[in-house]
Amino acid sequence: MTVSEADIVQCITQGGVVLLPTDTVLGLAVSPRHGAAIDRLYGLKHRPRDKNLPIMVADADQIAMLGAQITPSAQALLSSLFVPGALTIVFGLDPTRAPEWLAGRDEIALRIPNDAQLLAVLRETGPLLVTSANRSGAQTPGTTNEAAAQLNGTPDLIVAGTGRQATPSTIVNCRVTPARIERIGAVSEADIASLLEGLL
Repeated sequence: MTVSEADIVQCITQGGVVLLPTDTVLGLAVSPRHGAAIDRLYGLKHRPRDKNLPIMVADADQIAMLGAQITPSAQALLSSLFVPGALTIVFGLDPTRAPEWLAGRDEIALRIPNDAQLLAVLRETGPLLVTSANRSGAQTPGTTNEAAAQLNGTPDLIVAGTGRQATPSTIVNCRVTPARIERIGAVSEADIASLLEGLL
């Protein structure tokens, strides 16, 4: 059965957990406005609750509406060829502009995926919490069927497919000065250094 963008949007907005391919590894997606869905996502992964979930957005406008503080290093990365793509950027938060569901957090990790279906979904739903579809500490499986078998329970909707890369995104913390690479992934350390030259 083919799952449409409308099916994904409906499931997420009704508080479901969706297992789906992304432009990097497979992901689990939920709406940040549904606490029960977030609880289920943590349970599916056996993820410790003290580890915040990364966020996917459709564009720079959605980044702004989250209250992200865009430093010069963050702007350099956002303007690069790797966005949209496999680059996750950590921003500080302005609590006066951040939505209620980010209350208590002082930073957020954001990514704009290079995936047409995901971007279409994000334009409809707004920012989503999206994390790799594996048990905490394990490698992300190659197919959605394998991922579903590894998880502690069953997502509400499974979009059959594979991740487009075996490697997750590179994470760069632009909340600190100089910016710091926190995980080497699909974007190399050399590429990040080149983008941030003069800002480090």
